[in-house]
Amino acid sequence: MDIQQQIEQLRAELRGHNYNYYVLDAPVISDFEFDTKLKQLQELEAAHPEYYDPNSPSLRVGGQVTKNFNTLVHEHRMYSLDNSYSKDDLLDWEKRIKKAVDGPVEYTCELKYDGASISLTYQDGKLEKAVTRGDGVQGDEVTTNIRTIKSVPLQLRGDYPARFDIRGEIVLPFAGFEAMNAQRIAAGEEPYRNPRNTASGSLKLQDSAEVAKRPLECLLYSVVGNNLNIETQFESLQKANSWGFKVPPHAVLAKNIDEVIAFVNHWDAARHDLPYETDGVVIKVNSLRQQEELGYTAKAPRWAMAYKFKAEQASSVLHTITYQVGRTGAITPVANLEPVDLAGTIVKRASLHNADQIAKLDIREGDTVYVEKGGEIIPKIVGVDLSQRPAESSPTQYITNCPECQTPLIRQADEALHYCPNELGCFPQIVGKIQHFISRKAMDIEGLGGETVALLVKEGLINNYADLYTLRVDQLLPLERMAQKSAENLVQGVAKSKEIPFERVLFALGIRYVGETVAKKLAKHYKSITALAAAGLDDLQAVDEIGSAIAQSVVEWFSDPKHQELIDRLTQYGLQLELSEQVLANQTELLKGDVVVVSGVFARVSRTELKKLIEDNGGKVSSSISSKTTYVVAGDKMGPSKRTKAESLGVALITEDEFLAKLGQ
Repeated sequence: MDIQQQIEQLRAELRGHNYNYYVLDAPVISDFEFDTKLKQLQELEAAHPEYYDPNSPSLRVGGQVTKNFNTLVHEHRMYSLDNSYSKDDLLDWEKRIKKAVDGPVEYTCELKYDGASISLTYQDGKLEKAVTRGDGVQGDEVTTNIRTIKSVPLQLRGDYPARFDIRGEIVLPFAGFEAMNAQRIAAGEEPYRNPRNTASGSLKLQDSAEVAKRPLECLLYSVVGNNLNIETQFESLQKANSWGFKVPPHAVLAKNIDEVIAFVNHWDAARHDLPYETDGVVIKVNSLRQQEELGYTAKAPRWAMAYKFKAEQASSVLHTITYQVGRTGAITPVANLEPVDLAGTIVKRASLHNADQIAKLDIREGDTVYVEKGGEIIPKIVGVDLSQRPAESSPTQYITNCPECQTPLIRQADEALHYCPNELGCFPQIVGKIQHFISRKAMDIEGLGGETVALLVKEGLINNYADLYTLRVDQLLPLERMAQKSAENLVQGVAKSKEIPFERVLFALGIRYVGETVAKKLAKHYKSITALAAAGLDDLQAVDEIGSAIAQSVVEWFSDPKHQELIDRLTQYGLQLELSEQVLANQTELLKGDVVVVSGVFARVSRTELKKLIEDNGGKVSSSISSKTTYVVAGDKMGPSKRTKAESLGVALITEDEFLAKLGQ
């Protein structure tokens, strides 16, 4: 046997033993025997670098140092999940699903582990890259650190797809967390606060050898890609397990919502016996075809729901109430608390939401209050222990003036929040608007962060986001921690943002109620900022899904002379304030006024592509058939109830070929 064969044989043996130990929890050799084989492999690889393999088991010990983590765009977006906190929420969700899809619906129930989300990409069975969730659209590449986690397979086994992503959670088991803290305490160091934050922080350590020392695990739950030859979520879990991934064994296939609720009830109590932190249950429609039919909102899949277990609660003393000003001028009251340990995190502050919430609970400074983590993330005050209230206590008087610029606050009759109207003269609003403008989902300006924005405003170099386009390197160099290279990168990043498409520029402007989805709809409908600025209330409300509040906000924003001046300047600086010719070339009004339902499986184009074709040609996609439906594009395996409903309402059914022929394709 030659050297290369010896190396390959040792790698294969060690991969098998890794799988047995870390995935199956059934080792067949001792730790000493494993370490002996690993040392033998390391010596052979060191002597023969020509046989280097980035996925060799020897590299799990780490040693590479990563100075900067590259930001990568996810090939398949990582969505958030909608949360539910009661059985009624789950029943309402089921009703929405039953209205939108045909036939019986089954569900996969999985435990929701509390760790750091990760997306792993495999090509030809080898780990290619690992990217953190980030904002769901893009995240940080942490491949070098992930390779050190023993339960992440570097080479797959069995019949796996050529290329796919698999999503999971990096967790730190309680036993490993306690062992790490015991070592830190013995060394005179501060113990880590909780497993979740420690796992998340581990992914961004610069030295992968340090990551390798931590007993992290990767629990996988979702396979994503094209041509996977998988029909259900439950099947994807079974296949992922057969390929070598550590898939938690607790998932079940539920035939109906009653079985889902039984699973939730069982684990609400049994979760305390698990070796990992878990904060709920994730319920998914099992059929991938039904998932595709249900689709997504702007932020979450309609086919999945996270049921969150009841949040942990603690009591603390509320010392003071202070007030924060947001980028829209909204005032948020904040409770400053005696520090208290809540679900493994020291909580010092909690949101009080608004004046009505303070009055409803009669919250006062000096009170002993009950604090809860809303969804186990954001602390909130849920009640007051009146038996502990000081005798000299007096009701809270909500502020009447902005805490930053002293402008009198306003509150509309139908609004819960108070607002500072001084948007162009109030420091937090100025900074907040520019920070929103430069954010990833908006202009995504590299080299410019939130702290730098605040510094630029403080130094008088900018006062609004249009001012960014006038910045020069020589102006930036005198600033604290601003070197030649970083100043050049900032100016270049601002210049590059002129390529950002119109719908994202529109979102970046920060018009109230105009989020990502609304910005896309308005950009597509009006095609330019000039046309949008000229639109009246009735015209705006005629646009699909644009209600009176959004329409009123848009009209008010564009009628302000200060905003008109901003748009004039952005136009002058060369930003994309109309749809590109390429986008316009793909849009027609062939289907204007048509309301189209897409149902079934298609051969020539995917369901997603069909929906895009409908919207690009002026039509509206609907998930359910009604008297307003113009026609249904019916594919293979269209549900019988949808077919029956269409026929009863006299709604035409057309084939995929007939639909494409309408568009001249």
